[in-house]
Amino acid sequence: MSLFPNTFGIAAGALDAMLAPAPLRIESGIERLPSGVVRVAVRTDLPNCKGRMLDWWFKEFDTNEHLLMWHPVDHVEHRGWDAQWRKGQSYVGATIRAVESLGDIPPVAAVIRFHDPREAFSPGAYDAACDRGDASLAVIARIGFGDDVELDAAGDPLQGVMVHVVRDTPFGAVLRSCFLLGPARGHVVPDAVALGLLQHCSSEFGYLSRCLPSLYWADPVNRADVPAMW
Repeated sequence: MSLFPNTFGIAAGALDAMLAPAPLRIESGIERLPSGVVRVAVRTDLPNCKGRMLDWWFKEFDTNEHLLMWHPVDHVEHRGWDAQWRKGQSYVGATIRAVESLGDIPPVAAVIRFHDPREAFSPGAYDAACDRGDASLAVIARIGFGDDVELDAAGDPLQGVMVHVVRDTPFGAVLRSCFLLGPARGHVVPDAVALGLLQHCSSEFGYLSRCLPSLYWADPVNRADVPAMW
């Protein structure tokens, strides 16, 4: 299965550079590709966090309270996971619906369907990066915004793609995020929406990094990982 709609004109291997520690040409910013797709890149430092903590988070969050911990300003409503989500076990293949703002952009409904992380990269690239320690987690999904999100036959939103890559570091972790937003029903995505998404992504993971370690260690299954504070 391809993560990228045919209309995007993007090959999976185009994102392999996200898996390497070397600086990217654009770490945080936006650019419009020849296909009309807007690429939004975001780099966020996550002090004291690790990839395993974010993996745990996506398997656990399921309430409005959780969303407000993640972003107390932009996140508005958790509208639920579908039956493919298994709490504490798996989010790959599951769809979540929510309402959120994008910076100064008013609240809008969102549909996010998660995929196997290997689908975002060329064959073997993700596993090799994890083996080298260049990546500890990738979270990828097809995304759509609005009250009437167009879906393909598999239930994937056609509007965009989301790719998060986490690399553990001595101080915590670095998160690289990439959003690809395609022209929806003939309407070009404005720069203001792309910049709002950049602001939202940086802010939500910045907020989450402040509380994620404690939330992770509070789960009894993670007690063996708790560091001594005294």
